[in-house]
Amino acid sequence: MKRIITLLLCIALVLCALACAAPKPESDRPTVICTIFPQYDFVRQIAGDRVNLVMLSKPGAEVHGFDPSLSEMSMILDCDLFVYVGGETDRWVDDLLHKNGRDLNAVALTDLVDTVDEELTPGMQGEAEDKPEADEHVWTSPKNAIRIVEGLTDALCALLPDEAGAMRANAQAYINELQTLDDDFREVVGGAKRDTIVFAERFPFRYLCDELGLRYYAALPGCSSNEEVSISTVSFLIERVREERLPVVFTIEFSDGRIAKTIADAAGCEVLELHSCHNVSREDFDAGVTYLDLMRRNLEHLRKAVN
Repeated sequence: MKRIITLLLCIALVLCALACAAPKPESDRPTVICTIFPQYDFVRQIAGDRVNLVMLSKPGAEVHGFDPSLSEMSMILDCDLFVYVGGETDRWVDDLLHKNGRDLNAVALTDLVDTVDEELTPGMQGEAEDKPEADEHVWTSPKNAIRIVEGLTDALCALLPDEAGAMRANAQAYINELQTLDDDFREVVGGAKRDTIVFAERFPFRYLCDELGLRYYAALPGCSSNEEVSISTVSFLIERVREERLPVVFTIEFSDGRIAKTIADAAGCEVLELHSCHNVSREDFDAGVTYLDLMRRNLEHLRKAVN
């Protein structure tokens, strides 16, 4: 009897936790949950305060290998629109969408653009026997960002048809800014002295480099779970920087920068960050940083790298 009572108490506590963990809507606005920062910011630009917007990933957290808690899964199942990336990293979403008997209103970014597979470039450290997977960092190209915004606008207008006119106007104004950003990237690269860049770690910029016609060398694929970079890989990248006479080696956000510093010290170049926008620091998030802010920073750093 005691066992049964204890079990019932545990179940009650779990149900209570699930109920309390999900944020209560402040109004009758629909709730939109986004897994990571790029689509969170895109929805924010389109819908403004017309929706209760939630970013599932915590600012500053590593988002590769994200595993939602029970309370987060409960939030997703109860939301009005769920936006996620798709691909290998979001396999947990497939289970959530198809094994709960719920018709969830969901949009995957990888369904809105043409994807390419991650590739192992010369010198890149990776598992050659692994099956090629789609590169999930689709938002790093402004052209892709435009297509994603268009797809999200359609989903948001279907959710709030009475607000469709205003949201489409917001989206068009934002798309104009994204187009200007794309033009500026092309202008910088089009008149550049160099067409090659080097990354000291993961490489999440395949889509941007493809759009701009940039060659790249990197230590690891974009979604690599490998945290260690071999001496041979570091030596290879040092030689590339020297031979190409590159003024910059790139690191990405939340990196400790050790490998980039090693390459820079050996090859006599500068270390700069290209921010993948995958997630942002708590400081940037609280300050209201946007995708455009981060990509504008990237533009200036790329300008130094190719000139």
